[in-house]
Amino acid sequence: MSKVLNKDEFKELVIDSKKEVLVDFYADWCGPCKMLGPVMDEIGKKHTVYKVNVDDEQDLAISYGIMSIPCVISFKDGKEYKRLVGLSTEDDILDLLK
Repeated sequence: MSKVLNKDEFKELVIDSKKEVLVDFYADWCGPCKMLGPVMDEIGKKHTVYKVNVDDEQDLAISYGIMSIPCVISFKDGKEYKRLVGLSTEDDILDLLK
């Protein structure tokens, strides 16, 4: 299961990271987010994956312009590289890492 981050952990593990990471912005009440969870867990076996609950971390969601969830963003060297909005396939999410 992917680690759920708060804003302080986000800075340390995503922004200050020198490796590529995927961040899944989600909410507990979101059906498509729940469906995406197992896909992200599978991807997390080979790649670094974190989650951010948009209800708990509203400022963080706003700072990244999260308008719809689920939203998966790839970060390289602490900067947003690519994003996918909505329920996506494992292959589509892995394409964020290319």
